[in-house]
Amino acid sequence: MAIQTVFERTEKKYIITLSQRKALLGMINEYIKPDEYGESTVCSLYFDTEDFRLIRRSMEKPAFKEKLRLRSYSTPKAGSNVFLELKKKYKGVVYKRRQTLEYTKAMDYIKNDVKPNDSQIMREIDWSMKYYKTIAPRMFIAYDRTAFYSRTDHELRITFDRNVRFRTDNLDLSKGHYGERILDAGICIMEIKALQAMPLWLTDALTELKIFPGSFSKYGTAYQLTEQRKNNFKGGQNCA
Repeated sequence: MAIQTVFERTEKKYIITLSQRKALLGMINEYIKPDEYGESTVCSLYFDTEDFRLIRRSMEKPAFKEKLRLRSYSTPKAGSNVFLELKKKYKGVVYKRRQTLEYTKAMDYIKNDVKPNDSQIMREIDWSMKYYKTIAPRMFIAYDRTAFYSRTDHELRITFDRNVRFRTDNLDLSKGHYGERILDAGICIMEIKALQAMPLWLTDALTELKIFPGSFSKYGTAYQLTEQRKNNFKGGQNCA
């Protein structure tokens, strides 16, 4: 299967229990199939400025926001493929540019500014990387994902993410996917990604199970937690 490099779609998130996930999959099983990754551990390095400008702006819920990240499916080795991504969201529609690179070339670009090629997507990513003057890896996020596609509409994708974890040290995908968990064990994040309106079989199942859209940012939650700890530490120092 060819690797998709350009995406345009809507994405809705749902915070659900594992029991809700089991019930939903039981109801829609005949309409879906596992995607090419199936069960995977998604690992991402999020890039940001020294003052975390990108995630702070994203949390303000503006009409336009963007993220830059390096993503792998499992811990990469030197020759593994990884994905350098520029993700923009405007008025609820997500536009994503993805450059596939060997891990060593991706890290050479990140650390030494050696551009691996001159493709249109790489030029777009490189422009954004240089626009944010102090951009660098700031957060590692990992989670265990189960992903499905509709049997009749390959653009309709449903993912379930659990065991969401993060770290702010060892910001290198090759260092493994360990980290501090930020979600209860019985909770997962479901995302429904589509180009068109959801089919009736899916909306009917969500309604019957009383599953409603919610808001959850993995990077945003991890950032808020680290900032809260910094503030608590400063407060403790001031009281000493």
